[in-house]
Amino acid sequence: MEPPPQRRFAADGPAVHIFDFTILHCFIFFLLLIAKKMNPLVPKMLSGDRTALARLITHIESRAPETPEILASISKHLGRAQIVGITGPPGAGKSTLVDQLIVYYRKQNKKVGVVAVDPTSPFTGGALLGDRIRMMNHAEDENGFIRSLGSRGAHGGLSRATRDVVRLFDAFGMDVVVLETVGVGQTEMDVLEVSHSTVVVLTPESGDTIQTLKAGLLEAADVFAVNKSDREGALKIQHELMSMIEMGYSSHPGDEDWEIPVLSIQANKGVGIQELAETLAQHYKFVTHNKAHQAKQEKVRSEELLEILEEILAHSLREAFSKNASLNKILEEVKKGKRSAYDAALELKSKMSFKI
Repeated sequence: MEPPPQRRFAADGPAVHIFDFTILHCFIFFLLLIAKKMNPLVPKMLSGDRTALARLITHIESRAPETPEILASISKHLGRAQIVGITGPPGAGKSTLVDQLIVYYRKQNKKVGVVAVDPTSPFTGGALLGDRIRMMNHAEDENGFIRSLGSRGAHGGLSRATRDVVRLFDAFGMDVVVLETVGVGQTEMDVLEVSHSTVVVLTPESGDTIQTLKAGLLEAADVFAVNKSDREGALKIQHELMSMIEMGYSSHPGDEDWEIPVLSIQANKGVGIQELAETLAQHYKFVTHNKAHQAKQEKVRSEELLEILEEILAHSLREAFSKNASLNKILEEVKKGKRSAYDAALELKSKMSFKI
């Protein structure tokens, strides 16, 4: 196949060659990736090799060049897992709850995957990864797999890698995938795009701040779980949540037929875990037959296509900057403050052809 056509333009110096980035070229690039020989780790992972799964997760998390190829090759093996999102303010006991859900699902002989998203340091890029430490009791279980990932500062607390790791767990054959997100309040809306069901975990102490939460985090809930319900104030917050549900603060458009439950749990004692799991099973059945949920997924898929194309374009542009001296000169001018990034971007855009 001939290489993609190139665009030639002058930029304060020698002529510059860059790809004529078109939507068609993006799809050709993506198809070429798919046409390549399948990554040898993929069939091993699909056959139940945990080591292959761990290595593929590392590839995905680091956004290795073969990431699109890996994900394209598992697409036919997706859609079997029940995906549960667990979110809520810091200190609500999310990790303890996840730990108890693992115990419950394993007693039901279900394979469980856990993706625990930890805050990423804005300075080093490293994550705390404390959830893995808290869940080490399940480390030797062949039918469970726990992986902590850094949020990488992504909007909504979830990185693209996190969503793709959930897909790997699904393809691996997990019956349930539990996604625990960073407890940073109202930025957890991304959970809705990944999970079939979202559990918002609160405590009696959350009652003082519930009014400030209702505009964001509370709207994400398919199920409310009031943890540490043996403490004073538990009944009060449950009544407040019920009142907010009645007033319509916590609902998803098109999901009015689902009455959002407010459950009382004590995660550290395992109290209320079975009721929560059964409620999640009911909601999973509800959303898989709900037209509004299906329409939402269609929107998510279309937006994801654009995200994937953006990632491919960004990777190609970085390669172009690293290999072309004239382009690198523009980049250096931006770095040194001789021109603004917007000015440089607009110039480059005017010299590139985007055909739809």
